[in-house]
Amino acid sequence: MRPSAPRRGQTPFRFPPGGRIAGLRAFRDVARKPRENLAGGVYHVYARGNARSLIYADAIDRRIYLRGLAAVATRKGWHCLAYCLMNNHVHLLLQTPEANLSSGMQRHHGRYAQVFNARHGRSGHLFQGRYGAVRITSDEQVRATAAYIARNPAEAGLCDRPEDWPWSSYGTVVRRAGHSWLDSNRLLSYFDEDDRRALERYVQMSQSRAVF
Repeated sequence: MRPSAPRRGQTPFRFPPGGRIAGLRAFRDVARKPRENLAGGVYHVYARGNARSLIYADAIDRRIYLRGLAAVATRKGWHCLAYCLMNNHVHLLLQTPEANLSSGMQRHHGRYAQVFNARHGRSGHLFQGRYGAVRITSDEQVRATAAYIARNPAEAGLCDRPEDWPWSSYGTVVRRAGHSWLDSNRLLSYFDEDDRRALERYVQMSQSRAVF
């Protein structure tokens, strides 16, 4: 039997250049080996709903998730470079000054799942296994991953342009609005030393399908 086609916003995972094989392997080995925790590491973190089900049912769920992300990022000292909340999965770009990615993500997703289940009168696992994480080892990969995360909603048909999706950090970075826990300056420093050129390059890469 052929699998049913995904609904809007429920697309299968795709990875930026250099991350596909490692990312898929991370998902397959979820229950077989411990997560890598590296002080100073930069990670593309992702998770999807169990059986590809929704992990956000409404805007309240999304706000709860972001509040929890802000809390754990502050508590663990993380630099949150980018995020994108889709419908049945989530992407994060995180730098961890200390080796504490696993404890932080377990805390965040565990608490969020409890709140989600309580709000919607459900039980059981919300996420499909544990989160996945691909360690990024070059500035080029940081740029490609940040642009990929920004483009995800448009690629999934949820909006026309990356800046139109309200549950992504892209619009916040471009508008220079910012949250105290979102490290826009650190993200843009990977694109260029000059602030104006860095923002222009980030926008250009995020709006270009050729990046992927």
